[in-house]
Amino acid sequence: MSVTAVPLQPVKRSYKTWLWAGLVLAVAIAVALAWTGTQYLTEEQFLNWNKHQSGVQTTASGLQYKVLTPGSGPNAADNDGAMLTIRGNLRDGKEFQPETPMRMQVGQPMIPGFTEGVKLMNKGSKYRFWLPPSIGYGAPGAPPSPLSKKVLIFDVEMTELVPAQMLQQMMMQQQMMQQQQGGGAGGPPQGEPEGVEAH
Repeated sequence: MSVTAVPLQPVKRSYKTWLWAGLVLAVAIAVALAWTGTQYLTEEQFLNWNKHQSGVQTTASGLQYKVLTPGSGPNAADNDGAMLTIRGNLRDGKEFQPETPMRMQVGQPMIPGFTEGVKLMNKGSKYRFWLPPSIGYGAPGAPPSPLSKKVLIFDVEMTELVPAQMLQQMMMQQQMMQQQQGGGAGGPPQGEPEGVEAH
């Protein structure tokens, strides 16, 4: 018994192009559906979904973060000085904090989850934080806010980090220079501009 071989026709190049285009379109639709689908989740459901996304880490407090750009050197610690660029959004993309530079002394009163996230960073790094309400504007003792039940999303870049000891030395030098310039007498009273008399 003989088997007749049937030659296969090569797939035309145009068909391959259409197959690839269809595959790319299917992936794009799946991503879009996943994103729009998260808009209908509660804050808690969103955080449960988000913690399983690629690169997202979750701390014991519930803070979720992702390293967008790694930095170098030691992590920020209490009383260090940090220069940051921050931007804050809600899940729907609404911006509540426009991109702005910010100076802070780490550990000073701030949003608890934000401070926790900054302590994970080092100079040159860029992170994204997702703060649950309990460590965001809904943290115990926080003043009432329309955002107290919202997940806060921060993009944070640390452009400079000054260790606490160096920061303290810089502040002492600045105070000494101000005392030397003021001479201790003859200057305007503190809190009043020159040329304005107190009544």
